[in-house]
Amino acid sequence: MTELATMDFHPRPQAGEARPWAFPAPERTALGNGLTVLRSHRPGQQVVAVEVLLDAPLEAEPAGLDGVATITARAFSEGTDKHSAEEFAAELERCGATLDAYADHPGIRLSLEVPASRLAKGLGLLADALRAPAFADSEIERLVRNRLDEIPHELANPSRRAAKELFKELFPATSRMSRPRQGTEETVEAIDSAAVRAFYERHVRPATTTAVVVGDLTGIDLDELLGDTLGAWTGSTAQPRPVPPVTADDAGRVVIVDRPGAVQTQLLIGRVGADRHDRVWAAQVLGTYCLGGTLTSRLDRVLREEKGYTYGVRAFGQVLRSAPDGTGASLLAISGSVDTPNTGPALQDLWTVLRTLAAEGLTDSERDVAVQNLVGVAPLKYETAAAVAGTLADQVEQHLPDDYQAELYRRLAATGTVEATAAVVNAFPVDRLVTVLVGDAAKTKEAVEALGIGEVTVVSAE
Repeated sequence: MTELATMDFHPRPQAGEARPWAFPAPERTALGNGLTVLRSHRPGQQVVAVEVLLDAPLEAEPAGLDGVATITARAFSEGTDKHSAEEFAAELERCGATLDAYADHPGIRLSLEVPASRLAKGLGLLADALRAPAFADSEIERLVRNRLDEIPHELANPSRRAAKELFKELFPATSRMSRPRQGTEETVEAIDSAAVRAFYERHVRPATTTAVVVGDLTGIDLDELLGDTLGAWTGSTAQPRPVPPVTADDAGRVVIVDRPGAVQTQLLIGRVGADRHDRVWAAQVLGTYCLGGTLTSRLDRVLREEKGYTYGVRAFGQVLRSAPDGTGASLLAISGSVDTPNTGPALQDLWTVLRTLAAEGLTDSERDVAVQNLVGVAPLKYETAAAVAGTLADQVEQHLPDDYQAELYRRLAATGTVEATAAVVNAFPVDRLVTVLVGDAAKTKEAVEALGIGEVTVVSAE
């Protein structure tokens, strides 16, 4: 009888002792031209991330030119006084760098990633883009055409269409927040190179700009590099723009964006709430995570696991504009999609989850799982320099102290179940939610009206 071969197994690896971790604290300095610099040395991160924040918010866009901030942001990488658009792209590629930019309500942000060994070259290209962007007529015309091509696709996307309608409902028509961030067909068509240059010259200058640099800076004289690149950018001095207060109407109501024949209904339920300067923020984050932050949340357990209405429903808080004086705000929302026939039942069960939460509260087990998921995995979330730089830039953009993120994790770990319950119940009151549904109104309107969650209005999807 043949003997069976045996295998020798290596000993199973054992977990090492956990080491204390805290979100890195940056060093804050300033260049001679007034540009603020935050730096964080992260040993081993050989790809350096640079975030540049420009004080050019959407509410500063001229009347009738919504979207000019977006076109300006995209045009920064379309040539300088030294390189054409093609040459600039080739120079970035030669040093293994990527440069992205976008505009949002707080301002324009540019993101550079470059190998540490090519940091001088990457910073030089970034500085040229900020100092002397070409804004060539042909390139601006191309960017405008590209943006116009994007708009129909966005309107056809149910989640994007729901977001557009929710912001229109929440904010007064006079508020920039009520209109699409990247403009409409009418406003984008009016943008030309003269409008882009005027916006740049009025709002972009080193004195109101912040640069965040994160990565392995071993052997790099960052002060010298910054002085030779971003420090050579000149411009007039100016005070940061005042932050206007956010006003919103979150009276309970329902808007159905009619799409006849749609087999699914996109849900977006929201209101405006506290921003990160409010002491309730940590508890609100924790409670919202328990409500709909993951597959094990209450909303998913009912709507996905028990009822099978959806592939997933999420609750979240998104900062819109932040201010130390309490005039900022965040969007508190629940989003997901359900099959058309079950739109009414799904909404009914969703409201039942909210009412049960208010009546019975969260459990200690839910709170413990949320803390572990939010705090325990933070070191993995910030493994890359780009993740650290992005969060530091968020803090600057939202007028928060440099140690905010580290303090937030301490506050999350110390937040109790009762406090988290109170915060999430206050964040999602059942009678103060604006509900947007993108779907077939003929098949959903009657069932939604029967729920009594607010007056139901039907609008065209066009």
